[in-house]
Amino acid sequence: MNMKMQHRMIYILDDEPEMVKALGRLLRAKGFKTHGFTSAREFLEHNVPMGVACLILDVAMPELNGLELQKCLLREGNPIPIIFLTGHGDIPMSVRAIKAGASDFLTKPVDNAALLNAVHAALLESENRIKTQSDTALWSSRLATLTGRQQEVLELVMEGKLNKQIAAELGTGEQNIKLHRAHIMQKMGVSTVAELVRVIERLEINKIS
Repeated sequence: MNMKMQHRMIYILDDEPEMVKALGRLLRAKGFKTHGFTSAREFLEHNVPMGVACLILDVAMPELNGLELQKCLLREGNPIPIIFLTGHGDIPMSVRAIKAGASDFLTKPVDNAALLNAVHAALLESENRIKTQSDTALWSSRLATLTGRQQEVLELVMEGKLNKQIAAELGTGEQNIKLHRAHIMQKMGVSTVAELVRVIERLEINKIS
């Protein structure tokens, strides 16, 4: 078994116990860890640990259906990728689910290969989200270490201004600006101005979203 795969969890939610068991057997045979549920309430009450994971979710369920659960998870800020699996799907329903962020929308009876492909894609999505969150937290903490003057220099660098232009605007020497830029790049852990710009732009995008 792939050691990395041991840290990945597939949650299965379907109100038909036999479907939960069948999907669990299929996925465990491929080396995945699974945890099954037969109601949305049961899933919501479960303490889902942080980590690479995805949710295979039925649509037509009593009390809270799959689309409603998706909305609930979004409200709670839970970014787990969802693979919808339903016997009662239609195109408008699948469009709503995908627009709301679903990883995939499959219909029963599902082809095993299609399901496994969807699971791999959803786990990769989860892995990328976690890496992005980790990178963003790291860059944010580094950005917070900049002095007031370094932040002023960084803002002007982001505007594409040259050292002599920044020096003139801040009323200091060009050599001082070169030193500030070197310290900024060292603190941010980047080696080029292009990389610095990309990091700051990504932080700004994440702040807006």
